[in-house]
Amino acid sequence: MIPTMRSLVPFRDINVHASSSYYAFTSPSSPSAQTLVIERPSGDLRLNDGALLGAKRVSSIAGILGIIKLRLDKYVIVITKAQPMGRLKGHMVYKVIATEFLPLRERALHDPDEDTYLSLLKILLKTGPMYFSYSFDITNSFQRQAQSNPAQPLWRRADDRFFWNKFVQSDLIDFSNGAGSGSGLRGGPQAGADPFILPVMFGMLRITQTRVKATPLTFTLITRRSRHRAGTRYLTRGIDDQGHVANFNETEQIVILNDETGDLGGFAGGGGMQNGKVGGNEGYDTQVMSYVQTRGSVPVYWAEVNTLKYVPNLQIRGVETAVEAARQHFNEQIGLYGDNYLVNLVNQQGREDRIKKAYEQMVRILVSSPDEATQADYVTEEKIHVVEASQKNQSFDRLHYVYFDFHNETKGLKWHRAQLLLDQLKQGLTQGQYFRGVDIPADAQGRLEERTRQTAVVRTNCMDCLDRTNVVQTMLGRWTLTRQLTDVGALKPGESADDDKSFQDLFRNVWADNADVVSKSYSGTGALKTDFTRTGERTRAGMAQDLNNSITRYVKNNFGDGPRQDAFDLFLGAYLPSTSITDGSLVFKDRRPILIQAIPYLFAASFFLVMVTSLTRSQAETTIWPLRVFALLWMVIGSWCGHFIWTHGMLYVNWPKLNTPRWAQEGYQETMGSVMKDKMIGSFVPREHGASNVRLGHLEEGKKRIQ
Repeated sequence: MIPTMRSLVPFRDINVHASSSYYAFTSPSSPSAQTLVIERPSGDLRLNDGALLGAKRVSSIAGILGIIKLRLDKYVIVITKAQPMGRLKGHMVYKVIATEFLPLRERALHDPDEDTYLSLLKILLKTGPMYFSYSFDITNSFQRQAQSNPAQPLWRRADDRFFWNKFVQSDLIDFSNGAGSGSGLRGGPQAGADPFILPVMFGMLRITQTRVKATPLTFTLITRRSRHRAGTRYLTRGIDDQGHVANFNETEQIVILNDETGDLGGFAGGGGMQNGKVGGNEGYDTQVMSYVQTRGSVPVYWAEVNTLKYVPNLQIRGVETAVEAARQHFNEQIGLYGDNYLVNLVNQQGREDRIKKAYEQMVRILVSSPDEATQADYVTEEKIHVVEASQKNQSFDRLHYVYFDFHNETKGLKWHRAQLLLDQLKQGLTQGQYFRGVDIPADAQGRLEERTRQTAVVRTNCMDCLDRTNVVQTMLGRWTLTRQLTDVGALKPGESADDDKSFQDLFRNVWADNADVVSKSYSGTGALKTDFTRTGERTRAGMAQDLNNSITRYVKNNFGDGPRQDAFDLFLGAYLPSTSITDGSLVFKDRRPILIQAIPYLFAASFFLVMVTSLTRSQAETTIWPLRVFALLWMVIGSWCGHFIWTHGMLYVNWPKLNTPRWAQEGYQETMGSVMKDKMIGSFVPREHGASNVRLGHLEEGKKRIQ
């Protein structure tokens, strides 16, 4: 039996029916479709022909985000509110606005850990930008969609890296595949479950109908964040053993001409393009042009360890230990994107130079007979440093490392000098092309006929893969857009998309919004340098905003990122909560010695008392010296407390409790060792036995699940 189009895409409308023994999910617009039943409290899944009796209708929902098992109960996470964001080739895309957790137990069980788990997940889902479409695969670029099998259900076509809710959908996926129903019993494939599986993407999406000069078009920017090695700024750096790098994002810039869903008319093209060559005329067929870039952390084992200092301690393991992981990473990247231009923007001076040298050493190991070249100018002796293979003998010889001294070349607000990097990349950008597809006439599924393929990608990084990376990716997007519009005849040779002032403002603001979204997801604040992205100039107001963002990042990275990392690990399946009800130990309990916990409170109290004393007006006849002695005493106590906190900062960083990094455990133990030797308070601090007794939590409960 050939599946119908209706069964290949998720249901657009779902009603939830609840009883004491089950939740039932039906689609009112598909009365002949099977009902999905989730048994309570077991969580077993089954399909029922027709509606079930005896249940009351709870509500209408936009979709099922997934099912997650916590310590005491299992919860169905449903999307209760979604906001339309615009149409891509006629397909509406939505943003998740509100969610709800439906417990499987009729009488909810509570303990501190269960409540904390739920709180972490709700905050993540409330603040995380997530998007979905019922009929369009937003996890894949247009080029990958052109190569996918439209006969498969939408969730099976989704890119595994960007299928953000895949872990919480695993129960439904296993049920659809026939792997089990939740009780462990295996059965045959259940295709009726497919329309209930809704892939969701985490990242940024903007769809705008606009014009460049006289040409109407739909301009879209999509950034997809990988679910692998996802986390926060200082807690996820570098690469893991499976070849996944931190803060990996794919950004696709899309231009659609003759979009029938728009209201701006059509464009036939002056010169047009046919079969990838200038000179043809496509008439008024819908044309899609997209260009993909990536960003990701430097693929070696490295970390930055928070100690409350503004600049964390940098740790790098031997490059040789990460070679196998880097091979896995670049095998995937080359297979997906073709040639990789590895643009490295870290500073070649100071602490960042160690990262630069480690990256270059890794590339030398991977490519055959590495050939290196360095360019200098009046600003720096190493403006550009290139490492690539002298011979093409293996797949890794498609790696082209390009270092650009962004810090020195753009110093003094000379942002236009980033053009030097573009000049270096132009040959590779031209050869690597971009994707271009044209609607296949009378194709009911709206597929595209591929005219040109993108065969190379620019993979950009700085230390965070945020601020400097944003500037460079915006520059490359602008250059490619001008090239695309020139190729189809919308611009004359020598003209630029920036010549249209209104479009220039739109372009800059969309890319600046993208920078802010990526930055907030990783660092907790908006991006730096977005004044340049938005206006093309570096301004004093922008620098003041950067200072504010930098201070906010410091506070959040030291005191707020632990819970955010826990939320990522919980939702993405990197940590599975213990389900033992007899286990009375609490994961989130602060296990530091009471004296260590008390010192910040003592510091705050001393500061308060000194301020009160200094602001208190004394009567003329009263003796002043007791008040001064009192103030001096608390000044001494406060100074000691402040010094202790500053010199033992690792004890006061808010580390993740679920999957605490090993380097954080080691640093904590080393710092506690120095406290034990402290002549003033060492004898008052109880001895600790094993890492599980400290504030870092019960690490043995965390289990890694690789999807």
